[in-house]
Amino acid sequence: MFRTVTNKSGHVGRTWFPRRRCWFSTSSFLQIMDTTGFTETQLTVREAVNAVCSKFPNTYWQAHDQNATDPTDFHAALAQDGWLGIALPESLGGSGLGISEATMMMQTIAESGAGMAGAQAIHANVYATQPLAKFGSKEQLEETIPDIIHGKTRVCFGVTEPNSGLNTLGLETTAIKTEDGTAYLVTGQKIWITCAQVASKMLLLARTASPDDGRKPTQCLSLFCIPLNASSPSLSMRPIPKMGARAVAANEVFFSAYAIPSSSLIGPTEGAGFAQILHGMNAERCLLAGEALGLGYAALSKAAAYARDRSVFGRPIGMNQGIAHPLAAAYMQLEAAKLATYHAARLYDASATDASVTQHVVGVAANSAKYLAAEAAFTTCERAVLTLGGMGYAVEYDVERWYREALVPRIAPVSREMILNFVGEKVLGLPRSY
Repeated sequence: MFRTVTNKSGHVGRTWFPRRRCWFSTSSFLQIMDTTGFTETQLTVREAVNAVCSKFPNTYWQAHDQNATDPTDFHAALAQDGWLGIALPESLGGSGLGISEATMMMQTIAESGAGMAGAQAIHANVYATQPLAKFGSKEQLEETIPDIIHGKTRVCFGVTEPNSGLNTLGLETTAIKTEDGTAYLVTGQKIWITCAQVASKMLLLARTASPDDGRKPTQCLSLFCIPLNASSPSLSMRPIPKMGARAVAANEVFFSAYAIPSSSLIGPTEGAGFAQILHGMNAERCLLAGEALGLGYAALSKAAAYARDRSVFGRPIGMNQGIAHPLAAAYMQLEAAKLATYHAARLYDASATDASVTQHVVGVAANSAKYLAAEAAFTTCERAVLTLGGMGYAVEYDVERWYREALVPRIAPVSREMILNFVGEKVLGLPRSY
């Protein structure tokens, strides 16, 4: 059905949402989080996305995790209903909504039981496209964005490298323009690139100049939207076996004088890449915070249900304060992190039209939300495993899978320690430690 919604620019339009209100009202997992204060649009997104997710039960995700197979049909189902364009412009076929709504979507996916695997299957299509949508040329947008929204093109984000890690300004992958100016030759290595093996496009950050030339380090990097041709001898990939979210592969990607068209450059000139990716990074922190919340609420729902039903020594184990209190505390931590997460998302959306909402304010809020949500999720998932005891170790009860995946938001895309460094320096005025 169609509903009238207001996008982040204040435009009122008609957007289609599946008619599945009954599923929303009767779903047990959706009843744990308090939804007071959310907008009607956010709750409509939550309802409709959950209707899609309900077609992919926990057994689906258990099998894909065990077999390390990509959830292509899940990606296709979300694309079919237009969800991959939730925060992309209406002029290109998107919904024109904000990161607030996209965060709700990502939380709902993780919370449905899909966990980080389900979220990561579409994660880059939501946040990595933000710099492209903001800075890309008309031709780049018309050629790429509609196919991303319709699921014909999957995207990955190529920033992290083995020798630079979080030191983005120290990355070594180069993009050297050919003498005739028609192409760039890319040489280097990227690592932990989610979905690279199924993506046909990569948002690539590469070095186009050196600080030795007198430029600032922030002016030496450029962002490209490049084709990924897996059959090219100049491009190779290697999957990284990993602890969790095995349904979605992470990869090492190797470039050896890999030719890309000069038109792949995002923006009119070289050297703007670092500033451009900052636009996507704050969005990613909001989305990842939402995904962490989803993990936490899913685990808490499972643990609470088990504690109500499981009887030992003639009484439900949830009657014991040693079980009840840790779960109650986990709920309060998740609720606090939820408030921080959606506060950050609101600020991110507001910054597009309100000059008083600076990128510094958005950055502090987004990083803080990601930290708090990741810690709350990890604590909750651990307590869920302990509540279920031996069954918590069993695949069929799911909490072991969510517990493994709860490490992801603590590590990526920025570690807890670097967030603490950031807040210490930028908010408290403490000396920089790195």
